[in-house]
Amino acid sequence: MPRWHPERTLLLGALARPHVRTHARTRARTIARSAGPGPSTIGSRAGRHEADDRERGSAVVEFVFLGVLLLIPVVYLVLTVAQLQGGSFAVVGAADQAAKVYVDAATPAQGEERAREAVRIALSDFGFSQDQAAMEISCSAQCLAPGSLVSVVVRLEVPLPLMPATAGSSPAAATVDAAATQIVERYG
Repeated sequence: MPRWHPERTLLLGALARPHVRTHARTRARTIARSAGPGPSTIGSRAGRHEADDRERGSAVVEFVFLGVLLLIPVVYLVLTVAQLQGGSFAVVGAADQAAKVYVDAATPAQGEERAREAVRIALSDFGFSQDQAAMEISCSAQCLAPGSLVSVVVRLEVPLPLMPATAGSSPAAATVDAAATQIVERYG
């Protein structure tokens, strides 16, 4: 049986004698540490330990820093898309309700007043103001004549989230619009 030589284990590592792996590693570390810093330990495990101690914990700091740096734009993008989706739902509901209340009114003036109120309520349900929206009403023939078509178009400028309005203007992410058409009943 060949004799075990610590120098060979240090050079060959744990592959030299797999059945004494734990002892060989322990012995190799002890020899490397006792040699002290010098030409024999350059590039060895002992030299790398000092550099590792200086770097200890920096991965956590880098991960947190980069995580926050990348997370903020993603969260803002999600907020903007949610704001646009809310604006889209608001104008669809506002146009539909405005057209329905307009055709049930007795006069065109009363119909327009009711339609504006329906748009205001539908927009406020989604957190938008009537000042951000525009409403257009058009009729196929004389408004509120039996069998005529009433079309309502609502346009909304969706503001960017978390951006304050300055001097009466608010930065808009996009403009969304919706149209709805209702028929005035013939025998209403």
